[in-house]
Amino acid sequence: MDGPILVIDRGGGRRVGEQLVDGLRRGILDGALRQGDPVPSTRALAAELGVSRSAVVAAYEQLAGEGYLEMRQGAPTRVAELDHAHAHGHERSGHHRGAARAHAPAVGVPPESVAPRIDLLPGRPSTARIDTRAWRAAWRQAAALDIPSNSPPPFGVRHLREEIADHLRHARGVACDADDVVVTAGTSEAVGLAASALTSIVGRAPVIAVEHPGYPSARRTLERRGARTAPVAVDADGLVVDALRRMPQVPDAVMVTPSHQYPLGGRLPVAARLELLEWAGSAGAVVIEDDYDSEFRHLGPPLPALASLDDGGGVVLVGSFSKVLTPWLRLGYLVLPQSQALREAIDDIRADEPCPVPGVVQDAAAALLASGAVRRHIAVTRRDYAHRRRLVLDALDGIPGAPLSGLDGGLHAVVRLPGHAASAAVVAGLAAEGIAVASLGDYSAVPGDEEPGIVFGYAGPGDTQLAEGLARIRAAILAVV
Repeated sequence: MDGPILVIDRGGGRRVGEQLVDGLRRGILDGALRQGDPVPSTRALAAELGVSRSAVVAAYEQLAGEGYLEMRQGAPTRVAELDHAHAHGHERSGHHRGAARAHAPAVGVPPESVAPRIDLLPGRPSTARIDTRAWRAAWRQAAALDIPSNSPPPFGVRHLREEIADHLRHARGVACDADDVVVTAGTSEAVGLAASALTSIVGRAPVIAVEHPGYPSARRTLERRGARTAPVAVDADGLVVDALRRMPQVPDAVMVTPSHQYPLGGRLPVAARLELLEWAGSAGAVVIEDDYDSEFRHLGPPLPALASLDDGGGVVLVGSFSKVLTPWLRLGYLVLPQSQALREAIDDIRADEPCPVPGVVQDAAAALLASGAVRRHIAVTRRDYAHRRRLVLDALDGIPGAPLSGLDGGLHAVVRLPGHAASAAVVAGLAAEGIAVASLGDYSAVPGDEEPGIVFGYAGPGDTQLAEGLARIRAAILAVV
């Protein structure tokens, strides 16, 4: 690699790190380094070029963030598979426009039938930094266990419940143990289980207050389980507790995303959290707390989970590993309050509807948590997401008439737009270019009261794809404001 790819000019005034990044990137784009090729270890390349190892490490990490290299713990660093955006990333912007037209759907073909070239839909985490050695070891460990002849326990295998309880104690300050944890097939199943338990307790279709705008999949899950949902307004901080008090019918429960309101991104202050718990206690209502991406806080210290503040035993905490690791696992959990009625209702349900998560998946997840790989992965991706958040701010913050929000934590951002026509034009225009974003109006819980804007994720794509997507979002917004 000391030939045409990497030549360090020590007298040109350019920093060594910049030359390393540019030389490696050029070698990959020009085909001198091909997909799957290993690159030298940081120590070997530093010795070969006579530069510091830290400069090589920083260059590799930058190129991994841009999507040019794959860095896996315990495995050689290799050249990544390059998509269209990477392969043409060194060409002029005019060629980008031609490439986008080439990927636009043909006339008469609905855009949704074509896979997006750059997927910026919210809710997609990055899996690039998952420790594949620990991941594979966990599955080997699970596969080596004796094969049981029975189904998994109704609430899930105990060692996984112990690991989840330990994770929540350290990550969220929730005082719980294995007996409080129910393993679920993701958040949706946890929400549906809570709704079914409420139906059993109240003996009718429960009324469950939901945030407006809010998480549409959770709302539909509640309704499919027979609950009646009632919208409650949110403000810049999250759910408005006074709006609960003004409801014509006191709800049996409220579902809330206090740590990062979905989708607007508000963060419910501690005083409001205590006020919500006080209301729930006086109303005899259950609080379903969706703690969906609280591990990723970018501004300010993390606030305590509602479940950690609850003395009345009325908070059901639901969560999953979809944002922390990958939705591919379909693994979540529900933490039961001290309410005996809820515990008995869920016990009765699981007696007829056994835990849907395969036992081998539970064994592997328990081994992965016990290895410390999940904790390390959160630390690494938190830094990656903070970097990508800065890319979003650099590209989109400060556009007149299109305020950017939702970036204090989590994996997505919101841009409000001046009207529904502008929103539709931006979403459709980006889709025609092969870039998928969501309409803010899709999150409305009140038909006819949709807020104009877009919602997009920034965690899943590499830096190069994200940079192109953000540039195109910016251009689409500037065309309508």
